[in-house]
Formats: sequence, C-alpha cells, structure tokens
Amino acid sequence: MKQEEDSVMTQTIEFALIDDEEMPPIVITMGQDDMPKVVINRNHTIWLGLHRNTITSCCVSLHEKMNELLSAYLSEQRMFERME
Repeated sequence: MKQEEDSVMTQTIEFALIDDEEMPPIVITMGQDDMPKVVINRNHTIWLGLHRNTITSCCVSLHEKMNELLSAYLSEQRMFERME
C-alpha cells in the first residue's frame, strides 16, 4: 500500500495555461492520458494572485471531500453486491 501511495505522489500532473474570458480561473479535468490536468486561466491573474494561498490550501479539503464522496459510493456498491 505504501508503494502505491508513493507512486501516486510522484506522478507528473499536466498543467496548461489559457487566456479565456468565459472559463473559470482554475479547472481540473482529464488529460489525454486519463490523468488529472490542471488548467489555469491567465485571464484571472489578479484574482488568482490575491487568493493563491487559499487556493493551494484547498487541496487538503478537496482530498477529504473526495474521500467522503467515494467511500459512500463504494459502500453503497458493496451493499448492492452483497444483496445479489
């Protein structure tokens, strides 16, 4: 399990910079290799600059919320499996 966590931590995340009035400041999407891709919109540079510390601290909260969501989903799926 530790080795799996280490390999996840060392994976390279693709970043892209865009200039688009209609897109939000930051988007996390799927890249061509099905890995996470972070798109940063330079059109929001001032806002990004003002909130840079808050944005980066969101990672821990995002991780907790994703774990909560996915654990609930997996528990539900397991319950369905056991009912079959």
